[in-house]
Amino acid sequence: MVTFHIPGALRQFTGGHNRVDIESAGGPLRQVLSELWVLYPGLRDRIATEQGQIREHINIFVGDENFRFMDGLKTPVAAGSEISIISAVSGG
Repeated sequence: MVTFHIPGALRQFTGGHNRVDIESAGGPLRQVLSELWVLYPGLRDRIATEQGQIREHINIFVGDENFRFMDGLKTPVAAGSEISIISAVSGG
């Protein structure tokens, strides 16, 4: 099981859920995200580009660590991990 924490702006794509648990044995972050997108396909285009890269305004934390400072999409995700998806906020 892997738990995803979903920000308010993306909850419309998860049926309003702020937390999504998926059956996963873990693996690289790219694989675990793909498993999430199978269940909630509307999330993919909001999180990743057409080339499969995470959009600049999206931060993903595996536990307490930002994936960008780890191994990127190759970051290992163990079963039982918690992943937080956080969209940047800007304004003036």
